[in-house]
Amino acid sequence: MNDLPAPLDVDLLIIGGGINGAGIARDAAGRGLRVALVEQADLASATSSAATKLIHGGLRYLEFFEFRLVREALIERERLLAIAPHIVRPLQFVWPHVEALRPRWQLRIGLFLYDHLGGRERLPASRGIRLTGSHFGAPLQEILHHGFIYSDCWADDSRLVVLNAMDAAERGAKIHTRTRFVTAAGAGDIWQAQCEHVATGQRIDIAARAIVNAAGPWVERVLQRVDHQDDASRVRLVKGSHIVVPRMYAGEHAFTLQNTDGRVIFAIPYEQHYTVIGTTDLPFEGDPSQVHISDEEVRYLCDAVNRYFRTPVTPQDVKWAYSGVRPLADDEAANVSKVTRDYRLELSTPTDGPPLLSVFGGKITTYRKLAEAALDKLRPHIGGSAEAWTDGIALPGGDLPRADFNAFLAKVRLRWSFLSDELALRLARAYGTRLSNIIGAAKQFSELGTHFGAGLTQAEVDYLRRHEWAMTADDILWRRTKRGLHMSEEQRLNVARYIET
Repeated sequence: MNDLPAPLDVDLLIIGGGINGAGIARDAAGRGLRVALVEQADLASATSSAATKLIHGGLRYLEFFEFRLVREALIERERLLAIAPHIVRPLQFVWPHVEALRPRWQLRIGLFLYDHLGGRERLPASRGIRLTGSHFGAPLQEILHHGFIYSDCWADDSRLVVLNAMDAAERGAKIHTRTRFVTAAGAGDIWQAQCEHVATGQRIDIAARAIVNAAGPWVERVLQRVDHQDDASRVRLVKGSHIVVPRMYAGEHAFTLQNTDGRVIFAIPYEQHYTVIGTTDLPFEGDPSQVHISDEEVRYLCDAVNRYFRTPVTPQDVKWAYSGVRPLADDEAANVSKVTRDYRLELSTPTDGPPLLSVFGGKITTYRKLAEAALDKLRPHIGGSAEAWTDGIALPGGDLPRADFNAFLAKVRLRWSFLSDELALRLARAYGTRLSNIIGAAKQFSELGTHFGAGLTQAEVDYLRRHEWAMTADDILWRRTKRGLHMSEEQRLNVARYIET
């Protein structure tokens, strides 16, 4: 899938294989445009695999009066539930009330607005609860008596990126991973761009009528490599880190926890046997590809949840941690936690020159709407259908009858009864109706080839390599399947050895 014809002649060159780049590629390809996407590493290898993995309206953004952003995100939450019911699922949140922090009336008003701003259809309304004596309050400290329940959604962020790229490719887009953008210069009304394959150094020349700079934390670096672009800073880089610990409580609900610094921390069931806790918000400088959690961040997250839970979490309990750099649109807010999560699209159109669209900020929930806005800005210059279409067409694997995941899961378990319940659930969530492309006509587990451990089979690895641009063990173990969290070091090495042969 990485054969690189040179030169390429396209309508749109997209730089960046995160959620925004993949979403724009899908939308553009579906409008009949010739599209090429280049990504210097793996799809979703940076910010788009380091999120809290929520599809949500952003309840706390109401405090900053970002009503437009919250409304748009809530509407998108409903749409993503409809077009990707396998990887997007409802999630119930318990928000314990603490007298010394936000008052109860403020939480109640915020949740009322949250229920009504975005045309909620599939999720239940929020409500107040008594924590004392309930299973929701069982893991919490006894001083917490009351709280609220509301609903949002969870999604595997890496897989959401890959599915958008898959759909783009199936509609004709050329997706080139491990391909670095080098430079671009205008030649009349065409961009002449140079890229190179990271492993081989092979040069790829691409002629494009327009460029989209969706490079995330590298957005300004890309601008520096494009002729006649100013170098004024437009982005705030903010580091967010998460820790993963053994399962902290029973139940499939999450917790929204107010911290003493005014921020909100989430504790969310993760990979069946774990809880993910996050996130931090810290200014970041340096190379976004070399971001790591600090000891201070680990302690901060442990302290935040320990104010609520009876059984404390310590740094020694952390089984895995991940960090990412959010490229937020710079609104000059003094506190990085208050910098807007809204996106900004800047279109540069030199006189008699080709257009360049740069993406600043954004959140994973609103990527599809961002893509529509990007194509609206570019249409006067490169054409393409004016009809918005991505809100009604399922992502790969998401074409479930009536978008009913539970009914689909029951059929998976009946058809492939040799799969354990846990494995059937994981595969159905990850691949939806594309699961048949992995299991095929297999009648027993052994027919799926080598079992590397934790339910990861040769059949799944081969599928990911053929259809999802997976090239390394990390691509498979930590982005597309998260099986690395469940495997021993030797098992992970066996996957790497298999890929290298």
